[in-house]
Amino acid sequence: MYQKWLSERSRSFDASGIRKVFDLAAKLDHPINLSIGQPDFDAPEEAKEAAINAILSRKNGYTPTQGAAELRQKVQQRVDQDYGSGVREAVITSGTSGALMLTLMAMVNPGDEIILFDPYFVMYEALVKMLGGIPIFIETYPDFQLDVNKVRDAITPKTKLILFNSPANPTGTVATEEICRDLALLAKEKNIALISDEIYRFFCYDGEFTSPAKYNSDVIVLDGFSKCYGIPGWRIGFAHGPSAIMQQILKFQQYSFVCAPSALQYGSVAAMDTSMDTQFQAYRRKRNLIYEGLKDYYEIAKPGGAFYAFPKVPTGDATEFITRAIQEHQLLAIPGNVFSSRNTHFRLSFAATDETIEKGVEILQKMAKNC
Repeated sequence: MYQKWLSERSRSFDASGIRKVFDLAAKLDHPINLSIGQPDFDAPEEAKEAAINAILSRKNGYTPTQGAAELRQKVQQRVDQDYGSGVREAVITSGTSGALMLTLMAMVNPGDEIILFDPYFVMYEALVKMLGGIPIFIETYPDFQLDVNKVRDAITPKTKLILFNSPANPTGTVATEEICRDLALLAKEKNIALISDEIYRFFCYDGEFTSPAKYNSDVIVLDGFSKCYGIPGWRIGFAHGPSAIMQQILKFQQYSFVCAPSALQYGSVAAMDTSMDTQFQAYRRKRNLIYEGLKDYYEIAKPGGAFYAFPKVPTGDATEFITRAIQEHQLLAIPGNVFSSRNTHFRLSFAATDETIEKGVEILQKMAKNC
């Protein structure tokens, strides 16, 4: 009887396959969890203390929709340092996912074509479909570096925007500066919006991070504090780009999230003054642990950033492989069809203790030998 109550958009996508694995993990006694995409390090003490002090000092009401003045100004200063004063406007959002949703709500009409790169973060396709947009997928297998010529070929009169993510989830790929430049210039040439999801920008292990906004001031950048400061549950993100777009994002935020969590915005101000270099160096080591442990057993592109690897299964499809890993070894990972039209790979998160990574690698080595 409830089907007639549901909207058509609710039928356009399924529940996240990642959440299904999380639900399964809760039923296991001692899971070896390489599935979850959140840091294993905690928030800086200074950030926690600032958030607690904000609560105790009664900063528990709404902040302005664009963010608490202290945080917004601090983020704006960083943006101005990177791109020049007065070029881009920054707004605080309820998580980077909130920034993405608001941006797409402000820009996508039913029937608009949105270019996505396969593999892709699960939310991209779902949100595009939710708004009546048409996802246009460009494959990036086997090395997961995108080909700008393929993007050019995919552009039609209906193309509204390109959704780009580097460092990337689920592959850990970091786009080269040349790719970022060429993609930014193509978007400018074709008068197409380019959204750059940069939530993992601080997790670059083999070189400097490049944003396409460096080459095109109209690029809309999405970012946040969840990954780099170990506070995913705080739901503090931000966006920056042309003021005309940011003002529309704020309009949608007024009628949805209202504002980001208030006391946690003040905690994030303190987080921005802390160094996370020790944690980032540890994650370079974790990357090496998982890559060096698997490269002789699996076809795997070396992750240049984020905290994911995306190896190819030795045989069969990824769902069968991961089902065996869970049932026989209590090893949790995510099959590739959650992120892709293919089901040949699986995502591993090395946002885990070294011990967990080492156990997971040992199991995966055994599984590869037995295939």
